[in-house]
Amino acid sequence: MNLFGWTIEKRADTSSVSDSDTSGVAVSDELRRFLGENTSLTREQALEIPSVGASIKLISDVISALPVNLFKTEKGEVKQIKGDRRCYLLNYDTGDTMTAPQFWRAMLEDYYLGKGAFAYINKRYEDVVSIHHVKCENISFLTNTDPIFKDYDICVNGKRYGKYEFIKLLRNTRDGHKSTPMQEQSGTMAAVAYNELRFEKSLVETGGGKKGYLCPDSVKDEATLNKIKSRLISLFSPNGDRVAVFSRGAEFHELSSTPTELQLNENKETNSAELTMLFSIANPIIRGNATQKDIDNFINFCIMPLIADIEASLDRDLLTELEKEQGYHFYFDVKELKRGNIKERYEAYEIAYKNNFLLVDEIREKEDLEPLGFEFVRLGLDSVLYNIKTGEIYTPNTNATTNMKNFKKGEKIADESGSES
Repeated sequence: MNLFGWTIEKRADTSSVSDSDTSGVAVSDELRRFLGENTSLTREQALEIPSVGASIKLISDVISALPVNLFKTEKGEVKQIKGDRRCYLLNYDTGDTMTAPQFWRAMLEDYYLGKGAFAYINKRYEDVVSIHHVKCENISFLTNTDPIFKDYDICVNGKRYGKYEFIKLLRNTRDGHKSTPMQEQSGTMAAVAYNELRFEKSLVETGGGKKGYLCPDSVKDEATLNKIKSRLISLFSPNGDRVAVFSRGAEFHELSSTPTELQLNENKETNSAELTMLFSIANPIIRGNATQKDIDNFINFCIMPLIADIEASLDRDLLTELEKEQGYHFYFDVKELKRGNIKERYEAYEIAYKNNFLLVDEIREKEDLEPLGFEFVRLGLDSVLYNIKTGEIYTPNTNATTNMKNFKKGEKIADESGSES
């Protein structure tokens, strides 16, 4: 419905994956099936696929374990702002019924499988008091009709809110207010994996029996045929008879293939790898046999882009306009993710220390250890040190100092001891 340039999008039915983009009216899955349209999987069906559920859980667990800090950049110097209420809400207690880890898990599930992740920012004047996750099923939009200067408001249970009152995490959005769910974006791939699970379930329920048809030669009347049919159905039901007796001459013809003939196990492994690729996750990580390269790729290509998306949303929605102008920004502490294994990390510290990239206390700070107050840099006696600003040259081996600015072409350089070189 269009009202003074605004389009009202009704809230979708819980069985529907997304709202209609043309009329603003949600069309249920049942109606789509009646009309013969292809439907994508529901959120619950997508989570039944092991690789999808495991991928979302892995990403959610990693993000929920990372602390969110507030920083301020001023005159090229970055300073952490400690004691901010918003960081406490994002890291520990949201002020809602959810803890912070539960909040991030719910948000990221909506981010991947819903039409977006939304959290209401409860404010008292300019101070953020609490943050409340709102299920995306309870969200609807009031949008304008301008394709350039897009704008919208958010409705929750019929009550209208400004978009600035919510934290919004959107995935693959084209309008700035609604995500594209994974099961909708890659519906065919997800549907194949889900139907494989349904096929396995039917095999288990029927004891592995294959579909087919029975050809009785001597039976002609309908009552006897129905009796044979009921016995055959009972034979393949989970709690049915284990023995069925048919008249002489009845022959059973198979219509379906066995799981081995269908290469079901091979297809499952391939489809699992393809689905985890949608999340930029190497399949060995899900199966527990990942290499260090797989883990590094997971951090660089899955977690870091997601963190950048979340940080941009937090900066937009949680910071005031004055704070944005003053250089405030939220930042996830990813130090623990990038530290690698202890052997590689210590070898890197050794190289950095020997080449004077890091001091001892700087290394100890990265390892969360107390500083020793050792602020010296080791220098070899065979080194000649040159200060590019003052032109001063110092030779530790001879304890000699001279200055290049006092040197004229053709003259010998004399150090402070009076010896010439």
